[in-house]
Amino acid sequence: MKKYFYSLATALFCFFSLLPSQQLPKNFDAYVESVQKAFNVPGVAVAVVKDGKVVLAKGYGVQNITAKEKVNAETNFSIASNSKAFTATALGILVDEGKLQWNDRVIDYLPWFRLSDPYVTNELRITDLLVHRSGLGLGAGDLLIWPTNTYSYKEVVKRLRNVPLATSFRSTYAYDNVLYLVAGEVIEAVSGMPWGEFIQKKILDKLGMQNTTVTYFDAVKKGNAATPHGEINTIVRPVAASDSDKTNPAASINSNAEDIAKWMICQLDSGKISGGERLFSATTSKNLWTLVTPIPVAPARKELAPLKANFAGYGLGFFMRDFRGKKLVWHTGGLSGMVSFVAMIPELRLGVAVFTNQEQSGAFYSIGYRVLDAYLNENFDWLAGYKAMKARSDSMTAAAEKKTASLRDSLSHPSLPLEKYAGMYRDAWYGDISITMKEGKLFMQMTATPSLGGFLEHYQYDTFIARWSDPEMRADAFVTFSLKPDGSIESAKMKAVSPATDFSFDFHDLLLKPAGKQ
Repeated sequence: MKKYFYSLATALFCFFSLLPSQQLPKNFDAYVESVQKAFNVPGVAVAVVKDGKVVLAKGYGVQNITAKEKVNAETNFSIASNSKAFTATALGILVDEGKLQWNDRVIDYLPWFRLSDPYVTNELRITDLLVHRSGLGLGAGDLLIWPTNTYSYKEVVKRLRNVPLATSFRSTYAYDNVLYLVAGEVIEAVSGMPWGEFIQKKILDKLGMQNTTVTYFDAVKKGNAATPHGEINTIVRPVAASDSDKTNPAASINSNAEDIAKWMICQLDSGKISGGERLFSATTSKNLWTLVTPIPVAPARKELAPLKANFAGYGLGFFMRDFRGKKLVWHTGGLSGMVSFVAMIPELRLGVAVFTNQEQSGAFYSIGYRVLDAYLNENFDWLAGYKAMKARSDSMTAAAEKKTASLRDSLSHPSLPLEKYAGMYRDAWYGDISITMKEGKLFMQMTATPSLGGFLEHYQYDTFIARWSDPEMRADAFVTFSLKPDGSIESAKMKAVSPATDFSFDFHDLLLKPAGKQ
């Protein structure tokens, strides 16, 4: 009898040892499809890894809502700001090779580089490029890199000398993209390889991420690439991809479920890859996942109570916070028509990535947190929570827009004849913006950004609204003129009309002055 029980116990042990330590949520495919339906998302890719193994790498839905090609495990999506972790890892590889140190000054590698404050320029370190505490404001300078514009990559970096700082150095967290472009310049200066070539040879090739590309159009050339979609006038439809090469080190990588699983396994195994080789050292792994910039912790919304956190912050290319008593290393990404989520719990050697081709963060969060919960033996209705949050957000946006409209004095008139507002204006960091008379109306064109052109509709007094001709911009902006005592134009300021406008439209940082009168 004892022998029988011993044999049975041994058999059961061997059986269960072959299974993942936890399973995916029950009816997971149906759950993903319900999330797609709730948030009107055409296509989704999901990767789950656990204990160095791929649990799931799968596509759902369609690449393009009109063509109906299916998403599969090799379908590429823009991962947007999840690219930042690759740039930070690339710098870590150079540290491992002894070619730079995290605390080295940026100007020792880029002597021509300048920020608007000489002290910050002199003291900015390699680490500071990655951790959002330089003093730049939220999204500062993003209009230099997106939408697509005529500036060269290096010209964008050089123009940072004129982007004003919003806070003192290292005092405040404020997410930025532009300093990751500087990180890309450092990588090239140190390695002799442009950022894209370095990422390809030193990371993608070594991890066997065969279908991942460093730009969206490289993904399109390969084929099997998801099409970006957005909601335009309440209709979800394909939209133009973000094609600016200026975003590369901050946001340009395209990947898929199969490949991103390899990336997460390497990260969760402190840089180890197959065959006993290392992509990066254990020390670099620790540095990447060490919190550098604290982020104030806001109370969790009642709809999403499990997101209550005790700490939050940013490391080197990764966010960090606690989630249900465990450290969570994560990042999101968003470009026109594409959003993504990568989250890892190091203690459990667990990772999940969710890519979508529609601009609804509630979709990737609902799926990602559902997976994490399954491995933590928790069961919260994330889909209901994020649907409620979307309804709340939509309601707040509508209320804010209604309030703005209610404050308008519809009987007011401009102080000057319309043609007096026309002319060439210049901002010190962005450059030239023209206002001309067209069809009897004022027309504003941001000279370096072809898609940001539109008629100025009078709002009240000396404030107009720039209604961009391209409906995909979804970023109409107030333009308010200030006059001198003699009635001539002193300057103009801009501000997004809707609170829902993406922060990368940093119109509020512009100070427009008539050209030649800076």
